[in-house]
Amino acid sequence: MRSSRFGVLSCMTALLVLPQWVSAQGTSEAPRVFSANPATLLSVKQRIAAQDPALMPAFDALMKDAQKAVKVVPASVMEKPQTPPGVDRHDYVSYAPYFWPNPDTKDGLPYVRHDGKRNHDKVNEGDAPRFEKMMGTVATLALAYELSGREEFAEHASTIVRVWFIDPATRMNPNFTHAQAIPGTNSGRGTGLIEFASMPHLVDSLGMLEGSKSWTKQDQQAMKEWLSKFAHWMTTSKEAADERNAANNHGSWFDVEEVSLLLYLGKDEEARAICERAKQKRIARQIEPDGRQPLELARADGFGYSVFNVNALFALATLAQRVDVDLWHFKTADGRSLRKALDFLAPYADAQKKWPHNQANALNREKLAAALQQAIQIYGGTSYADALQHLPADAVAADRIRLLIGK
Repeated sequence: MRSSRFGVLSCMTALLVLPQWVSAQGTSEAPRVFSANPATLLSVKQRIAAQDPALMPAFDALMKDAQKAVKVVPASVMEKPQTPPGVDRHDYVSYAPYFWPNPDTKDGLPYVRHDGKRNHDKVNEGDAPRFEKMMGTVATLALAYELSGREEFAEHASTIVRVWFIDPATRMNPNFTHAQAIPGTNSGRGTGLIEFASMPHLVDSLGMLEGSKSWTKQDQQAMKEWLSKFAHWMTTSKEAADERNAANNHGSWFDVEEVSLLLYLGKDEEARAICERAKQKRIARQIEPDGRQPLELARADGFGYSVFNVNALFALATLAQRVDVDLWHFKTADGRSLRKALDFLAPYADAQKKWPHNQANALNREKLAAALQQAIQIYGGTSYADALQHLPADAVAADRIRLLIGK
């Protein structure tokens, strides 16, 4: 199962028209998914049954991931090594990844920032690693169930969701108040919401599981109640307000989280308003006329964060189509657009082209693969296909996004 900060949600695709769905179980009820086209999923399922060579590498990779995922032991917030004073053990707790003990103080407090240098030991003291693995596992199992109809995948995904979100003894409280705390400075902050960037995967997974006998109406109602409470926290907490106002990738991913959550809860008008505001609030403010993203280029991993924000905005554009807002083709008078942001990055798929901006670590050009494949479908032309040719063919063929866009 591939899971990383820059990989999460990169496999979203466009939704133009949503024809009636016919599920693997033979019903005509459409699954409640928001970042995949039900008609495309049906076509993909049929093509997999016919052993379509264009899709089998990705499907085989998914099945291998699912076979591993079905053996994953369900995790919970109760497993954290220790809970900070005054914090409910059922609360989600995580620590800022780029902060380290202060060398100038005896107790190491307050922690100091070293961008690009991840403090794995401190991060592992919180819930973030288990949460990330849990979300990735559920997404893998739900998609594998949707495309294969194998009930064992849905059964285990349902168990994992119950343990983390529903069961009274192990459930997480519906807030992120104590996410990405900085020791010696605070017990949590708005930037921690980036760790829930996989919200679209969660709500789509719940929609896919609705067709399973393992996922009950009681489970569905319990998750709806949990997500409703989390949505309330997102509209009332200081931490969420801070993240909503973030000008960089954090703000972009906040919109993705909130819009996908609102769509799941049936609050389409609220989702539409956020998507409309994103034209100016996100695209116009974050992207320069030449496609640069200055706030991302300023990071130690300028390339990785630039791709990360493009993936966020592509994910938002995908969700926005559900409420008839076109972010894919929005363009300011001076040329700022999603397409221009990708055009700035696409040439660097070629290993012969040197990245001229901040880059503390080795350039991971494969991070561009999902966005390039989406762009081929959305914008057409040959430039994105040409850029994709520079990336490892096996990795591109096995990318899970192919199962969502059917290409």
